[in-house]
Amino acid sequence: MGKNLYKPHLAELKEIERETLDVKAFKVEIIEDIDFNYLPGQFAMVSVFGRGECPISFSSSNVRDDLVEFSVKRLGKVTVALHELEVGDKIGVRGPYGNGFPIEEWGGKNLVFIGGGIGQVPLRSTIRHVLAQRENFDRIDIFYGAPSTEELVFRDELFQLEDRDDLNVFLSIDEEEEGWSRFVGFVPENVERVQPSGENSIALTCGPPVMIKFVVKNLKELGFENDEIFTSLEMKMKCGIGKCGRCNVGNLYVCKDGPVFSYDQVQESPLNIEEI
Repeated sequence: MGKNLYKPHLAELKEIERETLDVKAFKVEIIEDIDFNYLPGQFAMVSVFGRGECPISFSSSNVRDDLVEFSVKRLGKVTVALHELEVGDKIGVRGPYGNGFPIEEWGGKNLVFIGGGIGQVPLRSTIRHVLAQRENFDRIDIFYGAPSTEELVFRDELFQLEDRDDLNVFLSIDEEEEGWSRFVGFVPENVERVQPSGENSIALTCGPPVMIKFVVKNLKELGFENDEIFTSLEMKMKCGIGKCGRCNVGNLYVCKDGPVFSYDQVQESPLNIEEI
């Protein structure tokens, strides 16, 4: 009998940290004796037994972190149940699924990461992967913003990255707050202000669709071509392997053809970043 593609791997919650009021980071250990390798930008179907499962992006790096990490916003039935669990509890992890960011093709290039809100999760996985092999890339710019300081995910880690001299971090919040000395405004405005170079560069963006729309507009004005802009799209998924059709758009399945797409692919397909 062949392998059951719908059977999750058993995993144990080893660490749980609160990132924001509604986001927690879960570090898990895959209990089964398997090689669980994943790429930044891929996702897993995470299950809370008796409550269901949902797709969640990896926020850790396979080449850097010992434990698998998911940073999860409390939104629906499964994520609410996940937020109620404690260290030592067991969950299911099915995957990894999707295509991930083609990092190995980008050696020697400048990388521009542009994230908003919980959309920083797949970018954080990619950033950690890239920094583990920092010598392979040229300039690195990291843009990230949220409505307020309380909603910044990975805040302490990003503050630490600001102190490094081999990359640039540009943080923002939407409205002024006492003690905030960084940029105030929306993420696309911060990109427009800094104007990262489009020469020999790749841009990766993930966040609310309206943010992506204006980020792409600004990047194109800075000289980025459609095949130099990559985004990770979220969509309702049920199976993760292209069988159920829940994430089907035209001839594409977001779960297996994505969730990472170049803007070229977005332009040439029925995918609409303002609707997903």
